[in-house]
Amino acid sequence: MDTLSFKTPTVRKEEIKRNWYVIDAQNLVVGRLATQIAHILRGKNKVWFSPNMDCGDYVIVVNADKVRFTGSKMDSKVYVRHTGYTGGQRFTTPRELLGKFPERIIENAVKGMLPKNRLGRELYKKLFVYAGTEHPHTAQQPQKLEF
Repeated sequence: MDTLSFKTPTVRKEEIKRNWYVIDAQNLVVGRLATQIAHILRGKNKVWFSPNMDCGDYVIVVNADKVRFTGSKMDSKVYVRHTGYTGGQRFTTPRELLGKFPERIIENAVKGMLPKNRLGRELYKKLFVYAGTEHPHTAQQPQKLEF
């Protein structure tokens, strides 16, 4: 029998079953949490993972305002953004960002770990981050994930 005749089975987009997961981010380290979230969003935890398809699950993160950083990153790490105007480069530390928009810390960390193309933008839409313990996705019956 010719071994070249066997093909790796690929799953179609309609056959993919997507799950919903809730992650409590309280007292978790941002980078380590973000790698786990990106892994689930990408679908690498599934048997039929394909790098060119969106086969990942939906992730809801609660308690984003209670995450932590290792070392002195809370004051020394810098987030850079640009307003679009001349001289519009703005710098923010995680401590300042936690006070104003705590969701953005996890969103930025996960977004940096996803592909920088159309697929990455599609995967990013399946991430929902909330500062408190409440979320509006109870109808999807999400499963709780522990790290």
